[in-house]
Amino acid sequence: MSVDLNGIGPGQVNTQRTTAEKSANSQNASKASPEQANAKAQAARGENVNLSSQARNLKQLEQKLGDYPEMDDERIEQIRSALENGTYKVDAQKLAQKMLDMDKSIFG
Repeated sequence: MSVDLNGIGPGQVNTQRTTAEKSANSQNASKASPEQANAKAQAARGENVNLSSQARNLKQLEQKLGDYPEMDDERIEQIRSALENGTYKVDAQKLAQKMLDMDKSIFG
């Protein structure tokens, strides 16, 4: 019985190779000239990738940010103590402006 897979040929289908076939191919590869081996190695590595200056800058920024702690423990303790003793004050004007700025940045 034969199955037609819309013109898919044997070269387009993944097939399992036996260990004997793999070792035979590796022996043939070892007999190749150094130039051929070098060309195959470069082809196996793929294409070169060059990062844009923006990508390099982002990478540098990421590394710099990694040096900072995720939380400022000293600032957290200041706010916590101010909340506990009732001295924490919220600047309503500043808070409202920040909310408007955020809304503008999201919705334009």
